[in-house]
Amino acid sequence: MKLATRYGRSAAAFNSLLALLFWLVSAHAQTTSTASPSTAPLRLAMLGDSLTAGYGVSAEQSLPVRLEAALKAEGRNVTVLNDGVSGDTSAGGLDRVDWILGDKPDIVLVELGANDALRGIDPASTEKNLSAIVEKIKAAGIPVWIIGMMAPRNLGPDYVDAFDGIYKRLADKYQTPLYPFLLDGVATDPALSQADGLHPNPKGVEVIVQHMLPFLNKNLDDHAALVHRPARP
Repeated sequence: MKLATRYGRSAAAFNSLLALLFWLVSAHAQTTSTASPSTAPLRLAMLGDSLTAGYGVSAEQSLPVRLEAALKAEGRNVTVLNDGVSGDTSAGGLDRVDWILGDKPDIVLVELGANDALRGIDPASTEKNLSAIVEKIKAAGIPVWIIGMMAPRNLGPDYVDAFDGIYKRLADKYQTPLYPFLLDGVATDPALSQADGLHPNPKGVEVIVQHMLPFLNKNLDDHAALVHRPARP
């Protein structure tokens, strides 16, 4: 009888110890999960074509890599994901949206449309595809920032007007940040382009980075304020 009593008391003490340990582990897990979103790098995915992928330059000279380096130099805890595929059109980008969302980005920059224009694809089709991309990303609860493109001028004024207006219309429709023209300051300077006259060389990439930084800084600050995250940890 005394043995049974002692056993009962020991079991009760053991159970109490287990309960205490469980509480401590749970509390630690909650603290960790609460702290990690503010300390983990913000994941900025670039869904794009060869201009994002880094056609004709080394991986270290690609736009996402150089943007990440520039943002880190300014004290920003940001990882830029390279989701560019050379030759991709807006239709190809739409096919890949679910795949990039699997990487759990915090923000997606959409850089598509240049190949649509080079192929003379109907701007209405391009706009429809880009609209579907934005809607898919927003439906996943992820902010979208749009990077604009301009059509080659030899396609005629009607095509140029229809194509160039796509990005502003989408930005207005979805109330999303817009960087009007990715190749601003580069497209008309042969010294900043590769031999094909279409893709930036390493110097051109650096010009794009410097031109994009004010846009990225402003919108990263706005995003940080919205989600209560330190902009520059």
